[in-house]
Amino acid sequence: MHTLKIGTVETMTVLRKIETGYVLEKDGEQALLHHNEAKEELEENEQVTVFLYNDKKGNIAATTTLPTIRMDSYDWAEVVEVSPRLGGVFVQIGIAKEMLVSKDDLPLYESVWPKVGDKLFVTLGLDQKGRLLAIPATEGIIYREIELAPEDLLNSQVTGHVYHTSREGTAIITKENYRGFIHHFERKSEPRLGELVTARVIEVKHDGTLNLSLRPLKQHGMMEDADLILEHLQVNNGIIPFSDKSEPEDIRGTFEISKAAFKRALGKLMKEGKIEQRDGKTYLK
Repeated sequence: MHTLKIGTVETMTVLRKIETGYVLEKDGEQALLHHNEAKEELEENEQVTVFLYNDKKGNIAATTTLPTIRMDSYDWAEVVEVSPRLGGVFVQIGIAKEMLVSKDDLPLYESVWPKVGDKLFVTLGLDQKGRLLAIPATEGIIYREIELAPEDLLNSQVTGHVYHTSREGTAIITKENYRGFIHHFERKSEPRLGELVTARVIEVKHDGTLNLSLRPLKQHGMMEDADLILEHLQVNNGIIPFSDKSEPEDIRGTFEISKAAFKRALGKLMKEGKIEQRDGKTYLK
């Protein structure tokens, strides 16, 4: 029965020193501690605390660097390589070996995969071959880790990393450890998993989580939305089949904004004399 488990911290005994490092032993099992993974010279029979992992050959290796990310222990890890060919992205957990986050634990679309420099909230686990993987936290784990947000955050800005994203919306953990959710109609595009975003608090919920928006305040958003409508008119020969009477779902499906925002932008453009509405359509003057 194997008592040494990779991804964990163990206290082992120095059995002997060899050319490449030290052979460590515990309960009859051995691990190799390379010289560059030891913080100081060690002596035979000395006790040393190490983190265990697989080396490139699949053997159990040790390091005296003790990462905060271990089996059943979660923390943020920075993405250092993105490789669909190798099956996912690699993150740095604080030791020489970089850990793979499998594509099975990443979004379906590579366009919202993390980029180098993004951060993922992960733990360590094993694949079917017994190799270490970095595994993103589940929603249940997130709720166990977060803090309750105070009510006075309303209308303030928060910054955090995306830990889940989908067509429905984007979830982040802020730097203060609050959970925030950005509904799909409160964003113009879908942020990447692991991306650092800054959002505006539009609701502090009773459970201490936040509803957030990536959209600007109304007065600023009106200008952006008006430009968007003009752009659509210009590429469609000066006419679009929308007006302030159009259905909200149709407006959102084309412009990705609410009907209220659409009407505000139309009003601005009509006041400026740039457009007119007739027969349920909008025309460029």
